[in-house]
Amino acid sequence: MMIDLTDKVAVVTGGASGIGRGICKALAGQGADIVVADMNAQGAKSTADEIAATGRKAGIVDVDVTDRDSAAHLVAEALHLFGKIDILVNDAGVIGAAEWWKRPTPSDDDWDLVMAVNLRGVVNVSEAAAPHMKERRYGKIINIASIAARQGGADIPHYNASKAAVVSWTQSHALQMAPYDVNVNAICPGLLWTPMFEGLVERSISFGSTLGTNPELRDLGGREYFEKLVASVIPMGKEQTPEDIGKLAAFLASDDAHNITGQAINVDGGRRMN
Repeated sequence: MMIDLTDKVAVVTGGASGIGRGICKALAGQGADIVVADMNAQGAKSTADEIAATGRKAGIVDVDVTDRDSAAHLVAEALHLFGKIDILVNDAGVIGAAEWWKRPTPSDDDWDLVMAVNLRGVVNVSEAAAPHMKERRYGKIINIASIAARQGGADIPHYNASKAAVVSWTQSHALQMAPYDVNVNAICPGLLWTPMFEGLVERSISFGSTLGTNPELRDLGGREYFEKLVASVIPMGKEQTPEDIGKLAAFLASDDAHNITGQAINVDGGRRMN
């Protein structure tokens, strides 16, 4: 088996940094051209430049996934740039409103923004792209959820709930799109050292956390906390990376995965086995 995405076109929301950037690079590495969709113009340009350096084409589209009109504009721009959309990766996500890590419990603004971006954003962009994929009777939709969807937690219940909803939406949308030969799957990443997780570590150190069972972790800082946490809760004892998520996304985006749909697959070193 050899993953081949040559001349496929992928739209990746949240592609400016973190997991999204890893996914963009992985898809481009297998031959795809990429539309980097993000509100972070500087980060999106950096991702696009890295893709262009590999010899693949890259376009940039500013998008607010919480807005249906903006999602529709993204699809229209992608079609204008490349003429088709073969792959859609919904990665755009947040964990709270501004300075969420400074609050011991999520605020109303945290709940509203997380649900608007993490859930409705996935729905908005997916539904905007669906007519094109239905017409072509071809498409791969990949939603980035989280192992937080697998089990509730006391620390960030709003985020956990939003990611559980993404898994449920993935299953529902897979049933809607199956008659058109469009695959819809989700990936549930584990523990990655990304800007989002840096904030989570800071919050955990400040207020305590159920992330780690060892209270001594709270005496550590930043990256050291993260490394000790990984060692204590990940059976394989190693962190996950954006590249790890990108490799699974590339497989799910390929025709080798033509008979896989409605699934949520963990990439977490064995932390959640369901």
